[in-house]
Amino acid sequence: MNVSVLILTYNEEVNIQGCLDSLQFCDDIVILDSESTDSTLKIAQDAGATILTRPFDNYAAQRNFGLSHDFKHDWILMLDADERVDDMFVEEMASLTRLTNNPVTLYRMRRKDMFMGKWIKRSSGYPTWFGRLFKKGCVRVEREINEEYYTDGEIGLMKEHLIHYPFNKGIDYWFERHNRYSSMEAVKLAAEQQSKIRWKDFLNHDPMLRRKAFKALAYRMPMRPALTFCFLYFVKMGFLDGRAGFHFSLMRSIYEYMISLKMKEGRIS
Repeated sequence: MNVSVLILTYNEEVNIQGCLDSLQFCDDIVILDSESTDSTLKIAQDAGATILTRPFDNYAAQRNFGLSHDFKHDWILMLDADERVDDMFVEEMASLTRLTNNPVTLYRMRRKDMFMGKWIKRSSGYPTWFGRLFKKGCVRVEREINEEYYTDGEIGLMKEHLIHYPFNKGIDYWFERHNRYSSMEAVKLAAEQQSKIRWKDFLNHDPMLRRKAFKALAYRMPMRPALTFCFLYFVKMGFLDGRAGFHFSLMRSIYEYMISLKMKEGRIS
C-alpha cells in the first residue's frame, strides 16, 4: 500500500505491540520517540520500524519534526501508540490513496474511544474530526496541544474510524497525562482569549473550524466544568453508555475544572 505510518511514543510498552500488530499492511513504519526508558524501542526495533528520537517540547513541534522525515510513500498516516486500525479502515484508506488526480491532500477521521470494555460513543463527545492521513509535504501542524492540521489542498472525510484505547495504562495514567494537558491548555487558552470569537465559523463547513469556534465560546462561559458534564451526560446522552458514560463524563468535567483553575492561577500570579 502507498502509505507510510508515523507513530509518536513515550514509554508505550503497554500499547506499541498492539498498534504495530494492526499495521501489517505497512512496510514503512517510523517511530518518533521522546526518549522512552521502558522497552518501547526494543519492541519497535524487533518489528522492523525505523526509530527517530527527539526530546518532547510540544505536540505540534514533535509532529512537524516527524513529518520532515524522508518517508518511503506518498501518503502518511499519523498514529498514537494507543490507537489501532481495523480491516475496514485499511480498505478505505487503500482505495482513497489509489485515486488518480486526487485533489484531496488531507483526510479527516473520527475515533472510537474505548473505556470499561465498550465504545463510549455518546459520553466521549463523538464525533470529533481530526486530520491524520495526508500527502507527504502537504500538511503543517499548529497549536502545541490538541493540535490542528492545515493543508493548502482539499480536505476529505473518511467513513471508517480509528480505534482508541486511552485507558490501557490505567486510570492513574489518564489523570497524570491530563494534568500535563491541562497545564498546556491553560496557557494556550489564556492567550487565545485575547482574540475575538470568529462567529462566522459556527456555520463553517469545516468541522475543525466549527469545533474551534464552539471551544472559544465555551471557554468564556461561567460554570464550564459543570456544563461539560451536563452536555456529555445529558445532551449527548452519555447516560446510555452506562457506568462508563457517567464516569467518563465526570472525568472530562474534572479535566475542564483543572484547566479553569490553572487559567485563574495564571491571571493571579
